[in-house]
Amino acid sequence: MSDAESPKGTLELSCEDCMALMARYPDKHFDLAIVDPPYGLGQDGHAGSVRVSDGKQLRRVFEQKEWDKQIPPAEYFAELRRVSKNQIVWGGNYMTAHLPPSRCWVTWDKVQRDLCMADGESAWTSFDEPSRIWTRHRKILWDEKPIHPTQKPVKLYKWLLAKYAKPGQRILDTHLGSGSHAIACHYFGAHLTACEIDADYFAAATARIQRETAQTTFL
Repeated sequence: MSDAESPKGTLELSCEDCMALMARYPDKHFDLAIVDPPYGLGQDGHAGSVRVSDGKQLRRVFEQKEWDKQIPPAEYFAELRRVSKNQIVWGGNYMTAHLPPSRCWVTWDKVQRDLCMADGESAWTSFDEPSRIWTRHRKILWDEKPIHPTQKPVKLYKWLLAKYAKPGQRILDTHLGSGSHAIACHYFGAHLTACEIDADYFAAATARIQRETAQTTFL
């Protein structure tokens, strides 16, 4: 079934602190949380994205903001586990102090090696399953014209949803970022509740989502 033929999901998006959002929901309200919180790398860790043209590295520079000084506190992870049945946490390798051991990690293998940025990105999951790798060249992200320094491809979220969710389920995203997750949920047929605390990123993400999902209604 194509994206045009499949049932569409609903998107409830808000510009607010994720702790305030989660506090409104009862235990295990969401079937799955897929989140991409700050990794605590500092501004310089996410200054831009890289593509390669004719053997040269080209760097896109984003506005530096005070959003990545530290990972979320323990209270965030406790609340995330309270409101969701399962979780996928990008950058979980930076957050092992707050996450239990897991045999199921997912990794985006970016194919191209030896650039100044990482060859891949990993996410911790709560699933008791084998680890999985999604292999796509990093240029798939550049082709999406990134609007956020830690943006991930829409196709990556579609892959995650296909493997770990079902249409009609309730999904949580505490850090909307570029909106890639919302676009994927719309076409997958999941019901996404998501927030973004930064007003500039929220405006850019919702504009992008509206462009790429013609009939979406925001609540």
